[in-house]
Amino acid sequence: MTQELTPDAVKRAPRRKKPSTSVFDVVNPATGEQVASVPDMSAADVDALAARLREAQPAWEALGPAERAKYLLRWLDWIVDHKDHLLGLVHREAGKSWGDASIELMVCVEVINYYAKHGEEFLAEETRRPHGPASLTKKLRILRRPYPLVGVITPWNYPLAMPMMDVPGALMAGAAVLTKPSEVTPVAWAEAVRAWNEEIGAPPVLGCATGQGETGRAVVDAVDMVQFTGSTATGRRIGIRAAERLIPASLELGGKDAMIVLDDAELTRTVRGAIWGGLFNAGQSCVAVERVYVEDRIYDDFLARLTAEVSSLRVGHDGQGDFTAEYGAMATETQIEIVEAQVADAVAKGARVVTGGRRTGEGLFYLPTVLVDVDHTMSCMTEETFGPLLPVMRVADEAEAVRLANDSPYGLAGSVWTSSDERARRVGAALETGGVNINNAMTNVFQFPLPMGGWKHSGLGHRFGGANGVRKYCRQQAFVTERVDLKNEIHWYPYTPRKGAVTEMALRLTGMHDWRRRLGRRAR
Repeated sequence: MTQELTPDAVKRAPRRKKPSTSVFDVVNPATGEQVASVPDMSAADVDALAARLREAQPAWEALGPAERAKYLLRWLDWIVDHKDHLLGLVHREAGKSWGDASIELMVCVEVINYYAKHGEEFLAEETRRPHGPASLTKKLRILRRPYPLVGVITPWNYPLAMPMMDVPGALMAGAAVLTKPSEVTPVAWAEAVRAWNEEIGAPPVLGCATGQGETGRAVVDAVDMVQFTGSTATGRRIGIRAAERLIPASLELGGKDAMIVLDDAELTRTVRGAIWGGLFNAGQSCVAVERVYVEDRIYDDFLARLTAEVSSLRVGHDGQGDFTAEYGAMATETQIEIVEAQVADAVAKGARVVTGGRRTGEGLFYLPTVLVDVDHTMSCMTEETFGPLLPVMRVADEAEAVRLANDSPYGLAGSVWTSSDERARRVGAALETGGVNINNAMTNVFQFPLPMGGWKHSGLGHRFGGANGVRKYCRQQAFVTERVDLKNEIHWYPYTPRKGAVTEMALRLTGMHDWRRRLGRRAR
């Protein structure tokens, strides 16, 4: 069923006993139109919401993973049934093309299905064998108990997909989840949370705190574990506050992903991969291709093909379901100014714009841009861009490409393009990144059995991937039970000479390796 996008529909938020009196407007960056007004929640509002979520969490945990999975699948059914409504909100609040907006549904479908299918397996208790004779009478197990309240703070580039990458895993773990979407794009996610609480009969263990800086700080102070995705600067501040509170923090931060094009690459796919990896969603992806290193022998051919195809891309805010634009607006004026500053810096230092390089239209649109004659003195090659900019650098060989790719404080992901499996493995394994793609771009993010996380300044821990996508939201509990009901343990009181002698003899036979040393001396 498709719902009409009325102002009342997009303003709805999860129920609160005392709604904030302060609100802020969400504006479509492509058109300047107001999409919605949403509550600017205070710290007191956040604390009240957190208290309600904590109250509901024990019963949610007690349901067990199989029952929790049923609610996740009901939620997915609602999302699919209302996809045009939700994607319409994404389309408008982010100023995306309809094609870029519609891909966010794929993330919802794949993430929820993955964790609903595997959650019970990932949370099953584990057994361990005793490590030595002294523990043979013990049964050893590992139980996993969720952090009662998990905070999930997400950026503005994928309003629906970003929180969806984290929230299903935390819910499956049995935690209650307090989310904080970006103040730039909070509307679609607030509607998805409303649906959880009001449409599918789910327990009230998912909340959405809309607001700005104070709201985000209050979330970090209210939860037992925090998952943050966003800039490295903000991630540092959250990590420091989490350390002060002695709570764990998982941080997926900035990137400056390198694309290495070796001289045996198949150029048709490689060029299209560069365009997709660098320009999808106007380049506003943490794992976007942000710098391209091409071996000298094929540099001219690659550049000619890339320039021709980039020049043909359509930029605009097409109508819902139209698919008449490849990508849409940038999210904020600040972000488009960063792109402009990097282009200006590069040109001032000798780079050339071969296509694009300027704003277009009335909204926050920037033409897809290819820069050449670039080097590492330029900010476009060393600082995160988060925009539709492809700087292309000629390199002599794969060794130079690897050296330059690793010359970065970031290490989120990267890609290698070659027709040789041996070169792919050698070069890919040399990259200092949390993810490597061979003849593809950004795709490691969507391989849910694999870990997704950054090295260096690109983050701490792994955001998701396999069992860790659920277990990271749990505390491990060592659980020891007795196999034999003994009246006394040999090391318990009272101490006696006989017990001491027996204990020493057992240790010498089993742990002190006297027999091995004696055999060694006899052999000599």
